[in-house]
Amino acid sequence: MEMDGGAQYNPRTVEEVFRDFKGRRAGMIKALTSDVEEFYQQCDPEKENLCLYGYPNEQWEVNLPAEEVPPELPEPALGINFARDGMQEKDWLSLVAVHSDAWLLAVAFYFGARFGFDKADRKRLFAMINDLPTIFEVVTGSAKKQAKEKSAVSNHSSNKSKSSSKGRSSESGKLSKIVQPKEEEEEGGLDEEDEEEHGDTLCGACGENYAADEFWICCDICEKWFHGKCVKITPARAEHIKQYKCPSCSNKRARP
Repeated sequence: MEMDGGAQYNPRTVEEVFRDFKGRRAGMIKALTSDVEEFYQQCDPEKENLCLYGYPNEQWEVNLPAEEVPPELPEPALGINFARDGMQEKDWLSLVAVHSDAWLLAVAFYFGARFGFDKADRKRLFAMINDLPTIFEVVTGSAKKQAKEKSAVSNHSSNKSKSSSKGRSSESGKLSKIVQPKEEEEEGGLDEEDEEEHGDTLCGACGENYAADEFWICCDICEKWFHGKCVKITPARAEHIKQYKCPSCSNKRARP
């Protein structure tokens, strides 16, 4: 039996590779969260090229890269310690997190290729992996935020869709705002009068008129309407937006 860089076994099934992935992921999350002080100390920029390794037994290690070329397993990002003092700690941890996510995928798909997973197996493995938040999402706290937004969006879009009895075929939760802008209280779908009145609406980005077959979205802050294509929002993406802010409202918020 061969050695697999810290794992003394060969995961041969989708479930085994996923278990390997989860163990390594848990180890790296520990390094970047609960064990962060120890991890920070070990990544001394004065030392040589260091890597963060996660192991299937949920442990982590900061170490030099493997000596053999090519290595038994793909290598994690080299030299994470060199960047440590050149940026804020949280930015550095986010950077290590992103590289750790990339390494985990590389290892999982390396096993997948090596043990001849077919298209369906690879797809199943990736779906299992994709159900977990990334290390980056865990470390930056966006995993919790996304979970909250997801539950809010599902309530939000079901309420929104009730507001329009007749919609267009490409309608999303957000698109139902378009069906009756400013007249949502009125009963019924989009009749010709609404259609004509809506013809006067101009896109806040390009200034062109509303066209019946186009996807539009309304900014929840300034209440201007935009062609989806002008603000790079697709109907599918609109489904997941709880409160849409147009580019200029987003920029205003960002400026101190």
